[in-house]
Amino acid sequence: MTRLELERRQVLLYLAAIAAGLAVGLAFPAAGRLAEAVLWPVLGALLFATFCQVPFRHLRDASGDRRFLAATLAGQFLLVPLAVAALVALLPADPALRLGVLLVLLVPCTDWFISFAQLGRGDAARAIAVTPLNLVLQLALLPVYLALLADREALAVLGEADLRAAVLIVAGPLALALAFERWAEARPSRAAVRERIAWWPVPLLALVVGLIATAQARAMLDAPAAVLPAIAVFIAFLVLAAVLARMLARALRLDARGGRTLAYGLGTRNSFVVLPLALALPAGWELAAIVIVVQSLVELFGMLVYLALLPRWFPDADRPR
Repeated sequence: MTRLELERRQVLLYLAAIAAGLAVGLAFPAAGRLAEAVLWPVLGALLFATFCQVPFRHLRDASGDRRFLAATLAGQFLLVPLAVAALVALLPADPALRLGVLLVLLVPCTDWFISFAQLGRGDAARAIAVTPLNLVLQLALLPVYLALLADREALAVLGEADLRAAVLIVAGPLALALAFERWAEARPSRAAVRERIAWWPVPLLALVVGLIATAQARAMLDAPAAVLPAIAVFIAFLVLAAVLARMLARALRLDARGGRTLAYGLGTRNSFVVLPLALALPAGWELAAIVIVVQSLVELFGMLVYLALLPRWFPDADRPR
């Protein structure tokens, strides 16, 4: 099995992991505490494997295609936040629900966005070039977006929560990935190590969602009715992301491959980078983390639709006008 074949089957793997986690959590309630303890180091390993795929030392490469860069920046950090603000306003006034939706939809994806661009006849080189910029800007701008869009109760909880563990679980793997990239690029023979690490995110994410299901089994069983509005918002977001990508591609005269890549970039979100923030919230806010897990599943099903439809929206016969 190739890595791309594994990524094509990842939805089934995640669903199986959630089902197994729920079964264990309900049958053995004490397993929830163990799952919570194991979750943080596994999440750290997942983030390290994810960050290892981000070419930080090639940040300057993003400026090579200025039209695609302009479309990406305008889409990810201006139009998408506006769309998210409009969509969140349609949700029930549940602070945990709204905070989970905000956390996950405001951060662009930095990993399987590249895989889907490659699978979906996009431009993997462009996707790779903008990935480090997306990561840097989302980490810098997320507090600003939350300050503008989150309600007072959510902001108060974020202000009172002990987020040191969440920050450390992101900053630690990020620093290790930066050091690893420098080590890997020192000798060509070390590229094989990076390739092996590229296999880790899918099984590690399956383990993460399984552990969350074990730790939050009762909350997840109680969540379906509360999560349904978020699922509707996530589906609407995928539609809006594709529409925005098409508008930007036409406005900036991107070629078909650039337009598809932009659509995959706007449609995919960085769910497990913000997951530590949701997991660090106090009791009563478990719904935020559940919403983030649900979004990743909705997104993966949405990407299957993207793979089928985007070639029609961005046909190869298109030429810059």
